[in-house]
Amino acid sequence: MAFPESFLQELADRNDIVDVVSAYVRLTKRSGANLFGLCPFHSEKTPSFSVSPDKQIYHCFGCGKGGSVINFIMEIENLSFPDAVEFLARRAGMEVPDDGDRAQRDRRGRLLALNKEAARFFYGALTAPEGRPAQEYIQKRQIDPAVARRFGLGFAPDSFYALTDAMHAKGYQDFELIDAGLANANKNGRGVHDVFRNRLMFPVIDVRGSVIGFSGRILGDGEPKYLNSRETPVFSKSRNLFALNLAKKSKNGYILLTEGNIDVVSLHQAGFDSAVASLGTSLTPEQARLISRYSGEVVIAYDNDAAGQKAAQRAIGILEQLELKVKVLKMTGAKDPDEFIKAKGRDAFANLLQASENHVEYRLAAIADKHDLQSDEGKVAFLKEASELIAELPSPVEREVYAMRVAEKCAVSKEVVTGEAARVRARRRRRAEQQQSRSAVRELRGAVQPKDRALQYENTRSALAEEGVVRLMYLDPALLDGAALSPEEFSSPMLGRLFGILQEKAASGAPLSMAALSGSFTPEEVDHITALLQKPEVLSNGKKALSNYIDIIRSERETLHAQDDLRAYAQQIRNKKGMVDKHG
Repeated sequence: MAFPESFLQELADRNDIVDVVSAYVRLTKRSGANLFGLCPFHSEKTPSFSVSPDKQIYHCFGCGKGGSVINFIMEIENLSFPDAVEFLARRAGMEVPDDGDRAQRDRRGRLLALNKEAARFFYGALTAPEGRPAQEYIQKRQIDPAVARRFGLGFAPDSFYALTDAMHAKGYQDFELIDAGLANANKNGRGVHDVFRNRLMFPVIDVRGSVIGFSGRILGDGEPKYLNSRETPVFSKSRNLFALNLAKKSKNGYILLTEGNIDVVSLHQAGFDSAVASLGTSLTPEQARLISRYSGEVVIAYDNDAAGQKAAQRAIGILEQLELKVKVLKMTGAKDPDEFIKAKGRDAFANLLQASENHVEYRLAAIADKHDLQSDEGKVAFLKEASELIAELPSPVEREVYAMRVAEKCAVSKEVVTGEAARVRARRRRRAEQQQSRSAVRELRGAVQPKDRALQYENTRSALAEEGVVRLMYLDPALLDGAALSPEEFSSPMLGRLFGILQEKAASGAPLSMAALSGSFTPEEVDHITALLQKPEVLSNGKKALSNYIDIIRSERETLHAQDDLRAYAQQIRNKKGMVDKHG
C-alpha cells in the first residue's frame, strides 16, 4: 500500500494492540509476556488466541490467524487494508495522509452512500401512493408506524427502473448500482434494471450505523419470499445480523435470536428490543462471534416447526463453543414469535421467556423424543446418546445434575449415566492427546507447513533456517551486519521477499514492526509471518545462531544445485542413448 511507513508505525503506536483487541476479546489469561483469550475468528473452548504487548502482534495457535493491530481490525470488522487504517486513524484522532491509496476506500464510501440514498428512496416510496401495497401489508401485520420508521422500512415499487432511474439522477452509474447489488445488467448488455421490485424493504444496518444492504419481502405472488442483497464489498450475509444496530443498545442482558425480520420488528414493538435475525441463512460462527461481543446470553426463538428445531440444534452447537449461556424458547399454539405475540400478547411472551429452557434441557428433550422409552432398545439408545451430550458439559456439577435427570427417565441408577459419560470423556481426551502428540512430533521434525498451499515450503530444512534468520533480524537488525546473505539464496520466495524488505528497513534505520510490514503482504502471508515470529529465539547467542542458519541455507542450496546438475547430466545420457538407439 502507498501509506508511508512512518505513518503506519505511528498509527500502531497510538493504537495499542491490547487496548484494541480488548474491545472485542476478553483477555483473561497471562502466560509469560503474552495475554490469552478465546479466539474471535474460530470456535474454541480453551483460549489459544495470544496477544503480545511487546511485539504488538496477535496470533491464534488454533486457526493460525495473526498480524498487527491493522490486520486484527481488517479481520474482525471485515475491512480492506485502507479501510482498517482509516478506522484506526479515526480512533486515534489521526489524519490519513492524502498520498495513501484511496481507491478502495473511495469505492467503499461510494457504495455506502449509494445504499443510504437507496434506503431514502425506498422509505419515500412507502408513503407515496404507489406504496399502497406495502402500507396495507404493514397494517395487516399490525406494525406501528413509529416502529416502521425506527427500522427505516420502505417499499421497492413494482417497476424495473424506479430505483435505477432515481439513483442515476443523483449521479450514480450503472457499474456502481451493480457493485452495490441494487441492479442487474440487462440481457441485451445495455443498461441495468432494479433487483428489488414490489417488496417491503428492510435496510440492513451494521453496528456502526451504515446501510450495508437490504432484505426485501415479496408483497404479491412470487419467489423467493425474502430476497437479500448479494455479497458486495460492504455486505456479507454470514457476518451480519438484522437489527443488531438496535439490539446492541438493549438493557435486557441477552440477545433474542429469531429467524425472520418480521419477528424482530414485532418483538421490538412489544418491548423486547434485543431481538435480531440472521439474514436468510442458518446462524454462522461469524454471526455467533458478533453476538458474543454484545452479550453473554442468547435466547433462541426459532420457528416452532421441524426446520426451526433443526436450526436451533445447529445454533446451540455454534453458540456453546463461545461459552455463551444459551436458552431455547418453546412456543405452543403459534409457529413463530410474531404469531405468538399477536395471539397471546406481550405478557404471555414475557412468561415464556422466563420459563425458557437452557440448551441442555432442550437437547435432552429432543433426544428423548427420538426414542421409545417404553422399550429396552429405546432406553439403551437414549442413554447412549444422552451420555454423549452430558460428556460435553464442562462443569462436573452440570454433569451430575443432568445425569440424575436422564437416569430418572429410564429408571436406572445415576452411576450408570455418569460412568458412561466418563468413558466418553476419557475416549475424547485420549483422541485429543494423540492428535496433539502427532502435531508435536511434526513440529519437532520441522514438518509444519504454512496453512496456505501457495506458501508451502519446497525445502523444509532450508525454510526453517530462513525463518530463524528472519526472526533474529526482526528482534535485532544489527545481527546481520557483515553477514553477506541475499534474498535470492532463500528457498521460500515469500521468506526471501520478507528478508529483502527487512534488509531495506534495517539499512534505512526504520523501525521493524508488523504494522509497517502489513501493507506489503497478503493476509495469509501475514498470518504465517506472525506465527514464525511467535516461535522462541534466544538472542544471547544470536551471532552463532545466525551463522548456523546461514550455513544450513547455503548447504541446502548447494545440495539442490548438485541434484540439478546430476539430473541434467542424467538427461544428457538418456538423450545420447536415444540417438544411438534411433540410428543403430
